Amino acid sequence: MFTCATDNAKIKFYRSFNCIFRKVGRVASEHVLVELLKTKCIPVLLYGLEVCSLSKTQIRSLDYAVLSCYRKLFNVKSNENVRFCMSMFNCDDVNTLLTKRKQNFIGNLALMDNLLCEMIPTLSN
Repeated sequence: MFTCATDNAKIKFYRSFNCIFRKVGRVASEHVLVELLKTKCIPVLLYGLEVCSLSKTQIRSLDYAVLSCYRKLFNVKSNENVRFCMSMFNCDDVNTLLTKRKQNFIGNLALMDNLLCEMIPTLSN
């Protein structure tokens, strides 16, 4: 059975987040920090996971990593407050992000399959 390990992804995610937070920390606005987290760090965490079948435990572990960074950004403790702040900044949870990435991957795969099917008759002539 094929399994995906997410530990290395979490290590790289924390490394990228801590590097950004150390450089801009409390100097930048929360909006800038959230955008940096969304565009630079979360893709590091989710890279390649759209092809994996992750367990609920693995998804919760990835979600915890993201929530812990948002806790640090917003300086809040409870998950309820973190999720509220995330909703105010239009941030999706890990499960939603993975679902979107999988749908995008499958759509691109189907598009590639259609392109290859159209090219095969051309190649055989």
